[in-house]
Amino acid sequence: MKTLDRALSRLGIGSRTQAQGWIRAGRVTVDRQVCRDPERWVDPERQVLGLDGRPLTRAEPITLRLFKPKGVLTSFGDPEGRPTVYNLLEGCPAWVFPVGRLDQDTSGLLLLTNQTDLAEAITNPRSGLWKRYRVRTRAPLSDADLERLRAGVLLDDGPTRPARAEWVHRYRGYAVIDLWISEGRNRQVRRMLRAVDNGVRELRRLAIGPIELGAQLSGSWRPLEPSELLELERALAAQGPASGVSGRPPGAGRRRGAP
Repeated sequence: MKTLDRALSRLGIGSRTQAQGWIRAGRVTVDRQVCRDPERWVDPERQVLGLDGRPLTRAEPITLRLFKPKGVLTSFGDPEGRPTVYNLLEGCPAWVFPVGRLDQDTSGLLLLTNQTDLAEAITNPRSGLWKRYRVRTRAPLSDADLERLRAGVLLDDGPTRPARAEWVHRYRGYAVIDLWISEGRNRQVRRMLRAVDNGVRELRRLAIGPIELGAQLSGSWRPLEPSELLELERALAAQGPASGVSGRPPGAGRRRGAP
């Protein structure tokens, strides 16, 4: 049993906010009777849900990979008229929603899907799925700072899990590192750098589990290949709650640049 707005969203036809609007506008039926209550409990397996007089069925599953540019919001709309990821999805064959978020100033790999179970598995903190970030710091970073990031740092919402961190480049005034984390707290990477008295000048997500950004062009999207989806599902199974987060993240151990 689910509330009507959630049941519509689970069918992969729109967000819960969109569904609530359709319901209140009298466009949704339950067993051929108009229902204007988004909180009504329904059983999608036994009851017939409809929109604009047409019975609803679950949308074909689809998962996309998008290279989100810096300056683009991970949201459906913005009251200030700023660009969102949905402005980049022209030609997308189905409604999708972001799997997690990237803040406005962060670029890189973003997955979008209409499969709620897959999205919940990826974003569940217990899954321990590694995400890899390329970080350009605002100030020099020491070996001791890198070790603190690896060990876990204390944030205002508690200590972070141990991370993986590797040098990419070291310059006189700043550093570039690759950082793997297995959590998804709000602006976590930026807060981790502040915890070691530094900051982030540029941040890009390079990978989510086995799905790597690679040479994909900024602002472009494409569906995941079946082989990529299978790799992702295998990674989720391997990094599930039973296995914890002790596994080796993809790419760890390949050092780039001066230590």
